[in-house]
Amino acid sequence: MISHPNHQPLSSGSDLAKSGLYWRLSSFCKSETMQSEFNKNFSLVIMIVAFIALVYGTYKAILIVDKRQISTGGGIYENRVTTKRDIVDLAHKLTAECTNDLCRTQKLLDYVTNIPYKTSTFQSNSPQRTIQLNYGDCDDKSNLLISMLHGLGIEAYFVLVPKHIFVIVPLEDDRLDGVPSLMVDNRKFYILESTAKDSKVGYPLKYKLSEIDTIIDPFSNRKMVYSSIIL
Repeated sequence: MISHPNHQPLSSGSDLAKSGLYWRLSSFCKSETMQSEFNKNFSLVIMIVAFIALVYGTYKAILIVDKRQISTGGGIYENRVTTKRDIVDLAHKLTAECTNDLCRTQKLLDYVTNIPYKTSTFQSNSPQRTIQLNYGDCDDKSNLLISMLHGLGIEAYFVLVPKHIFVIVPLEDDRLDGVPSLMVDNRKFYILESTAKDSKVGYPLKYKLSEIDTIIDPFSNRKMVYSSIIL
């Protein structure tokens, strides 16, 4: 037999098996390493997303609080008004037969004043919660009333006096001639007293004008700036 010095002998089956096993083990190790790296990267991404969500949630909470709170002579007032669909739908349902804002306002006032008056022990309730509980104090009931008025596009404001809050509306209707009102910069506003059962639009002011601390638009969270207010 003629031998060829550069000829390499064929690998035995055992060698091939070992080579294949090595390749599979090598591939397996690489796969495991890649999977481990992927898991680490994925975990890092999840942590970053969670951190961003936390920061964003905190930021939104601060904005919400800032939009609800306003300083007054008696401290900080925090409103609980809402623009949610269920309250707007309720306002439309209660005033379905009305054709003018005086009728709409009176219907909403009737609904709210017939919710029993009861003081809240810890904090004011949302309009939805006030309906659910079927009771509320001046704060709870005024927040419900003004939220429904806002849902119908009727201009309204909060008036803060010592230990009390009520709503005013600048309605224009001949049927209100002679009805008690507040003249704010020569514009007539009528008091809505949410705690007086079956009270009418134009409730008499039970406080001194000097006791009116602040007039607030709770949806913009701004104080009304005025130069004069008379009865």
